[in-house]
Amino acid sequence: MKGLLTLISALIITSCASTPPQNTTNICSMFEERRGWYKAAVKSERRWETPLYVSMAIIEQESSFQSRAKPERTRLLGFIPWTRPSSAFGYAQVLDGTWNQYKESAGNWGARRSSFDDAIDFVGWYTNNSNKVNGIARNDAYNHYLAYHEGNGGFSRKTYANKGWLIDVSRKVQDNANLYESQYSQCAAELRRPWFLRLLF
Repeated sequence: MKGLLTLISALIITSCASTPPQNTTNICSMFEERRGWYKAAVKSERRWETPLYVSMAIIEQESSFQSRAKPERTRLLGFIPWTRPSSAFGYAQVLDGTWNQYKESAGNWGARRSSFDDAIDFVGWYTNNSNKVNGIARNDAYNHYLAYHEGNGGFSRKTYANKGWLIDVSRKVQDNANLYESQYSQCAAELRRPWFLRLLF
């Protein structure tokens, strides 16, 4: 009986952790609710030098913070659910091949796309490559998203130039990054305080 209760508790905790935070429009609220996310975001920022608000804005656009997000299925004859357009999966909507490349390059062999910690580390890794390959400024969420969507090769060839919808989405990502940056500046000091001090004062 005790083992069954432990299993049920674990399943409940896992289920809750995989659902998006209550308020995904506020980075402070998300980090207060998910302290593990805050620690993972800071770790990724320190490792790859991509501001955490840029990485968070990209993840918000890709999956709305849903851990097992997948592209919508195509429709056969307009109404029969059919194949998915790509292998994109998880918080960061990463393709199979790109994920394998990240695991090898970053040395994160056990990484899972449904893990927020691994997903935000991936975004940091990818945007760090974009900075090195295409010279995209680390806080330039607009161009980072274009390179994220088109690939760094596609970005250098400007394959996004005639994709008005993608340019609009990239502007949205930049707007969200600006919002998250502004919010984070108001709560960063509080988030850095040790948990026991936060309880006392």
